[in-house]
Amino acid sequence: MPGADYQLTKMLGLRPSIKRLMMYQQGCFAGGTVLRLAKDLAENNRGARVLVVCSEITAVTFRGPHESHLDSLVGQALFGDGVAAVIIGADPDVSVERPLFQLVSASHTILPDSESAIDGDLREVGLTFHLLKDVSGLISKNIERALEDAFKPLGIDDWNSIFWVAHPGGLAILDMVEAKVKLNKERMRATRHVLSEYGNMSSACVLFIMDEMRKRSTEDGHTTTGEGMDWGILFGFGPGLTVETVVLHSVPITA
Repeated sequence: MPGADYQLTKMLGLRPSIKRLMMYQQGCFAGGTVLRLAKDLAENNRGARVLVVCSEITAVTFRGPHESHLDSLVGQALFGDGVAAVIIGADPDVSVERPLFQLVSASHTILPDSESAIDGDLREVGLTFHLLKDVSGLISKNIERALEDAFKPLGIDDWNSIFWVAHPGGLAILDMVEAKVKLNKERMRATRHVLSEYGNMSSACVLFIMDEMRKRSTEDGHTTTGEGMDWGILFGFGPGLTVETVVLHSVPITA
């Protein structure tokens, strides 16, 4: 203390009276959480612009293996450090602002019988992670219900007709989600690229994936930031097991 919010205020030369909020120990679903909260703040404070910063330093969990905690090896092999930022607002002034995606709706739920699927504990050795083998199974078992709840108001039930920004908890999770909802491999292309290049950066991942999708959509000559599609889904999965779901709408790509 003071936290990173204070340091950013000083570094960026922001007003001393600017409203700040820090979130700690939320885990991998927090990328969706901060987008949901920023959306509410922007829509309920006319003219507001919300700077969202996701910073994860997972290297603090790195340590040698121990025979009593072999599951921690998975996390140490999978996680990586990362930081990303995005500005959220309502009613953009397109003469000076360049929207990337529209946050249409957001929801938050805890999956049943999953409270011990992902644990993080502060011990003498530092922060430790423990993962159940069936994390991917729990997520894939509940993913279809989350999709149906999110897209029923829009009359969408073809999951290959939307673009995907899914938190890359690991290859097993992505494989099982794809199999469960019968996704074509290209739907997870941006997600898999970010995982392969940077690992699981917890909350920052979904912002990396949105940026990767935006860049690839332009490079591939698509008409929208969502790989040429109009509607998309952002999923954040994390301890709890908690799932954050954000329905996205792409915007046209202009030269």
